[in-house]
Amino acid sequence: MPTQSPSPHLPFGENKNAAWYGKDIISVKQFSRADLEYVFGVAHEMRGMVERVGTFDLLKGKILANLFYEPSTRTSSSFTAAMERLGGSVIPINEVKYSSVSKGESLPDTIRTLECYADVIVLRHPETGSAAIAAKAARKPVINAGDGVGEHPTQALLDTFTIFEELGAGQVDGMTVTMLGDLKYGRTVHSLARLLSLFKVRLNYVSPDILKMPKEVMDEVAEKGIPQAEFSKLEDVLPESDVLYVTRVQKERFEDPADYEKVKNSFVVDTEIMKTAKKEMIVMHPLPRVTEISMDFDDDPRAAYFRQMEYGLYVRMALLAMVLGKA
Repeated sequence: MPTQSPSPHLPFGENKNAAWYGKDIISVKQFSRADLEYVFGVAHEMRGMVERVGTFDLLKGKILANLFYEPSTRTSSSFTAAMERLGGSVIPINEVKYSSVSKGESLPDTIRTLECYADVIVLRHPETGSAAIAAKAARKPVINAGDGVGEHPTQALLDTFTIFEELGAGQVDGMTVTMLGDLKYGRTVHSLARLLSLFKVRLNYVSPDILKMPKEVMDEVAEKGIPQAEFSKLEDVLPESDVLYVTRVQKERFEDPADYEKVKNSFVVDTEIMKTAKKEMIVMHPLPRVTEISMDFDDDPRAAYFRQMEYGLYVRMALLAMVLGKA
């Protein structure tokens, strides 16, 4: 796996010998702590360049294929914006049901076809493990944009980058991070828990009984020596939390609608409950939200979820530049 890479403060340019050139990004398990420091260094520079000049030609002539088998607004548009900010072009494939896939074409064949046209492929697919299958079939880099209830590595990267930018990279060790809501089906929290296990954090899980964090994720985190605890009430852990990561209860993941109705409004973050939280902390959410965070809380400076979306742009710009040998 890639480890320490060249300094992000080197000028951008062709760097085909860099550790991430031509690599797939399938799982957060690929990343070491040194890798994160490099990715976030590049992302921070991307942020500065966007703020100064908006767009630039780092990836001029490069093409991204955005292949989404599931509906997506944020992730799809974020990758599109990232590629276009870098001067590249995008083939958007967001309605897979109208494509050759609906005629029975296999995922490997679709990938092999698209790489004839594109330099990098971003894939979202409803089946866990699909990104690894796609990467095996492809000669070009594949970036996992979510595979079923498995992983969402670029979301976990942008989430961790958000914590770095909002609270300070030097403050991550010693933090308490509380994850709230749908921890069973929420692939964002699966990836984030794994990634945060690279730091000296404490993880709290607050969820209904039927939506607890999967045992395999907790076992992986435990192997890193990270303290974890499960709770049924947010009030029990909110005052000690430095980061509150809220997730939506995902109706589309439930086979029985009655189960969804039982838990859909289990937790609501609003101005009243947040009175017990620290003044210096952040509330995050991968979005979209439904009722789990009150809009009345949006103006609170601790509400970081829309800033979190912006940080995602810079992280995805960094990843595209890295796998295409331009960082």
